[in-house]
Amino acid sequence: MSSTFLNGFIEEKVYVRQPPGFESAKFLDRVYKLRKALYGLKQAPRAWYARLRSFLLKSRFVMGSVDKTLFLLSRGGDTLIVQIYVDNIIFGGSSHALVSSFAEQMSKEFEMSLMDQARPEGTFVHQAKYTKDILKKVDMSDSKPITTPMSTNTVLDADEDGEAVDQKEFRGMIGLLLYLTATRLDIQFAAVKRIFRCLKFTSELGLWYSSGSSLSLRGFSDADHAGCRIDLKSTSGTCQLLGTSLVSWSSHKQASVSLSRVYSCCSQLLWMKATLSDFGLRFGRIPLLVDSTSAISVAKNPVLHSRTKYIDVRFHFLRDHYEKGDIDLVHVVTQNQLQIKCVDNALIKGEIESQGPASLLSWCDE
Repeated sequence: MSSTFLNGFIEEKVYVRQPPGFESAKFLDRVYKLRKALYGLKQAPRAWYARLRSFLLKSRFVMGSVDKTLFLLSRGGDTLIVQIYVDNIIFGGSSHALVSSFAEQMSKEFEMSLMDQARPEGTFVHQAKYTKDILKKVDMSDSKPITTPMSTNTVLDADEDGEAVDQKEFRGMIGLLLYLTATRLDIQFAAVKRIFRCLKFTSELGLWYSSGSSLSLRGFSDADHAGCRIDLKSTSGTCQLLGTSLVSWSSHKQASVSLSRVYSCCSQLLWMKATLSDFGLRFGRIPLLVDSTSAISVAKNPVLHSRTKYIDVRFHFLRDHYEKGDIDLVHVVTQNQLQIKCVDNALIKGEIESQGPASLLSWCDE
């Protein structure tokens, strides 16, 4: 969408000074009252969304019950799906005529800057340009490249006698990398400078979403028990897949006991299940593969719960949804946990492998 926020009508009374070059010689002491939003106003994103939502609802679209940026239109036996992200819109449907009609309708109502078709075999999401830009910004474009962001045998530890780092520079580098984790989950938990050297070698890597993938929903949860040598806390990882397409993931140091990671993974799966129901997809018990027998026992065994009544509510949350039939906690040995692999220098290209010696938290160079 072009000039997106200028399309929104604001309900509040907002006044602005006369802009330079457009002052009225007769009324220099007056201001303008806005009828539409301007860039920089905190009301602008909300006003734009309200305008677009109103337009779509008048066009007989139905808003998603969970995701309020999802809109669906059913006409005859065909369906049109529209997904909105601020000023970007992705849409598609089962009828070419329905898709073309929507594109024409949107072009009449709003100014469209670019429209392109997605590849029929799937979508490849990457941040190659951003990767090259941040390498220049941190002055590591000419650094010696390496194939992995971190060695699988390295354990990070406190360097008490080491030289102090520039906190401003370090935090700036972390900030640059946070945005990149949207497609590069392999760099979520590794040493900073080594990550940049790895990005030099793997700038074209990304996520592949195949249109031929199955529509089975499943989740994985794993943790390295007391893996941090400083505070003995565990680092947990979860991921959720629709067929072979990786939809969401996380990797972070736990603040409390390891069962919280299973709760987090379960919550994400339930959100995905509810969202996919708007697409007409229905799921029974969703397999959640965990290598912790204690987490499974707490969720399945009512006898254990009678002795653990003071456990955090999140653990009972798992049991409730297990009994409702929403999820099925399945034990998987650590050796068979889902891993993130680098195969022929392509990350997550094609199918994600679910067998192998490495855990979800590790990265292997093959």
